[in-house]
Amino acid sequence: MSNFVKRIQIDLDGVLNEYGREKFDENHIPKIKQGAYEFLEKLSEIAELHLFTTRNLLLSSKWLIENDLDKFFKDVSNIKSSSYLYIDDRAICFKGDYSETLKEIENFKVWYKY
Repeated sequence: MSNFVKRIQIDLDGVLNEYGREKFDENHIPKIKQGAYEFLEKLSEIAELHLFTTRNLLLSSKWLIENDLDKFFKDVSNIKSSSYLYIDDRAICFKGDYSETLKEIENFKVWYKY
């Protein structure tokens, strides 16, 4: 039996909050995105969750606490660490084909721009 724990790093802005719907303010994190709590609750049952953000870590931790999400996360970091998966609204999954990856980059739009 394996003791392997699936670590998943989740981006804050645009994944857990309503980032992109309002002007960026480094001192304010937008409200929680609808469904985020339930998503994290289910995901935390099968994986160890880590928040990844380029924002101020203290502000981000406070936001997690205020939204009762801190219980789902083992860590808050601005360093990308080895993980099973990364969940981010600004990412492209490399599938082994550079030409296709270039096309995806050229056509990329964040989800709230569709």
